[in-house]
Amino acid sequence: QVQLVESGGGLVQPGGSLRLSCAASGRISSINDIGWYRQAQGKQRELVAIITSGGSTNYANSVKGRFTISRENAKNTVYLQMNSLRPEDTAVYYCNAAVYYYTNYGLLRYVEVWGQGTLVTVSS
Repeated sequence: QVQLVESGGGLVQPGGSLRLSCAASGRISSINDIGWYRQAQGKQRELVAIITSGGSTNYANSVKGRFTISRENAKNTVYLQMNSLRPEDTAVYYCNAAVYYYTNYGLLRYVEVWGQGTLVTVSS
């Protein structure tokens, strides 16, 4: 009933920038927290950044000062601006959202949903 679709990944040189987008679709009532996570090969998935419905943000120490998370509520979209990228930022990036949505019967339900991921590769 609710889908998240990420975009914006790709290959970038060290020091470069990318902007990831995550768009939610479905019969959405509201979205609470939205987070970006990443999983490098052979490692566990980790939180990169999170933004609340009120706009408060929190970042992993490894990306503070380099990454910025933002959201556009009217478009049900969250962004991750990534600057000064490093090879260790290479990973599949996923968004995760806590969503209130309406079922086909008009009932309000809550779900935490993941996107399919987008690959970011930082390499020269």
